[in-house]
Amino acid sequence: MVWLRILMLIQLAAVGGCSTVPSTFHPNPAIPSRTFSHHLWDQVLRAHVADGQVNYQGMAKDKRFAEYLTDLNHVDPNALPTRADRLAFWINAYNAFAVKGIIDGYSPRSLWGRYRFFIARDYRVGGETINLYDLERSLLIPDFKEPRIHFAIVCASASCPKLRSSAYVGEELDRQLDEAAREFINDPAKNRFDRDNHVARLSMIFNWFTHDFAAHSGSLMQYVKRYLNDPALVHEMEQTPYTIEFLDYDWSLNGTPPRSADDDRPAGRT
Repeated sequence: MVWLRILMLIQLAAVGGCSTVPSTFHPNPAIPSRTFSHHLWDQVLRAHVADGQVNYQGMAKDKRFAEYLTDLNHVDPNALPTRADRLAFWINAYNAFAVKGIIDGYSPRSLWGRYRFFIARDYRVGGETINLYDLERSLLIPDFKEPRIHFAIVCASASCPKLRSSAYVGEELDRQLDEAAREFINDPAKNRFDRDNHVARLSMIFNWFTHDFAAHSGSLMQYVKRYLNDPALVHEMEQTPYTIEFLDYDWSLNGTPPRSADDDRPAGRT
């Protein structure tokens, strides 16, 4: 029922002419793709993220974060040399924009807050605008067809995957995405496996994006099993089918808030 209401808000957003996904980018001035890097974002993450907990106060004051956001608006992501470079770019951009949304006073904790956080807030990239919803649903998912992105992009909430303490980079992306998938699936705060009753209590992320995982591995459970660290549990699942239940999603903030204010109110508004 909650997500039906969110979908209604999404439809209203579409009618209202909110952000769509640009197919071409026009940065001005442009940073040459061969010189662009995620070094600033990497420094910010190493300084302000520990075990997935984000120090939003520190990030808000870190000039390197503002510089990185500026850089994102001055690079053409389509000009990056490899598919891995482009995917790493968009994952980092999503995570940086989500952090920026929190710093600016937005929050996904309430239904209305989720609409405003994911849909009503635009971000600048390559001289164009995009929101978080479109970035994920209309760019990352259809263009890259990589289900591991769901363990890499972080919407600033406790039930999200942990934000890494380092940036994603094209030359290491496959390893980084594998690490993210394995960490998330084996985290008992995100997924639990009742071996006595043969029940897999999975993150709501697996419910929202079942098609992505099943398209990759044939079924949701086949996908989950490939990343489980416990071979005995995998063997049990192959012998006795597990019933799937989905855990409630915790939308509370994944770190220290940037200020003491109404989570759903943008800075400067009353």
